[in-house]
Amino acid sequence: MSEVKDKKLVNCDASKCTGCRICEYACSMKKEKTYNPTKSRIRVVRLNPFVNLAVSCRLCEDAPCVVTCPRDALKQNEETGVIKVDEEKCNGCGWCIEACDYGALELHPETKQVFVCDLCDGEPECVKWCPEGALEFTSKDDVSEKTRITAIKKLFQNALKT
Repeated sequence: MSEVKDKKLVNCDASKCTGCRICEYACSMKKEKTYNPTKSRIRVVRLNPFVNLAVSCRLCEDAPCVVTCPRDALKQNEETGVIKVDEEKCNGCGWCIEACDYGALELHPETKQVFVCDLCDGEPECVKWCPEGALEFTSKDDVSEKTRITAIKKLFQNALKT
């Protein structure tokens, strides 16, 4: 199994996200052939009036959604980390939705089965259409490095102010 840090995921830079929700529309069109954000595998969350963040599956190691499924309907690909839902087994109980700390799983409004980002086979449609460049398809290592650099920059800026 590849390391979690090597797996690529869709990451959102909150400083660039305007909350336009084009990512949701692009996803629903790609996956459901409709412009309907309720059928999107990525969600834009408004953290406060000025900060938005698009959220999708974080490819957790030992994914809680997979572990909690009582019907064994969710499987995680060992190489990519992508969660697949077996529609024959899923009864929409929602335990996996409750288990996800990121709110990355949803219940389909029509089929009443769980759905989650599958990274569009390595070419996420949401990343392609993001007009602000807030979304990128990157590794967890890259996300961690950028977070550390941003934190250090803020520390220096705060230190210079005092």
